[in-house]
Amino acid sequence: MAIVDLQDLPVAPLVGLDLGERTIGVAVSDGARIIASPLELIRKTKFTQDAEALFKVIDHRGVGGIVVGLPVNMDGTEGPRCQSSRAFARNLLRLRDIPIAFWDERLSSAAVNRMLIDEADVSRTRRADLVDKAAAAWILQGALERLRQG
Repeated sequence: MAIVDLQDLPVAPLVGLDLGERTIGVAVSDGARIIASPLELIRKTKFTQDAEALFKVIDHRGVGGIVVGLPVNMDGTEGPRCQSSRAFARNLLRLRDIPIAFWDERLSSAAVNRMLIDEADVSRTRRADLVDKAAAAWILQGALERLRQG
């Protein structure tokens, strides 16, 4: 497989990724691709170890594709973080043949932080542990909603 358009992902559970500098937030959808749930946080070490941790999730959950959050600038341009996300996807494809799509993640972390502060009243320390995997769920949920719209 390769980098695909969102609508070309297989009808199967999907994994959503929020790629941070130190962590990878991981979320997973249900089989019907209706709901995205935060799953885990992978603390980055070496790429191959990070990929193996991700592949364990993919294999265990019967995942058919990956949605990678693409941190597009507010003006719509792609900067170094987008290039890094695209490189991560290309490197994953060298290790495993799985369809990968990108989803514009502008404001996902900000929205999740606001939700955790305003609605859940989560402390700053606990929020740091939750925000990346919750942002991954936010990214994946947005992609799932777009898929339902057609």
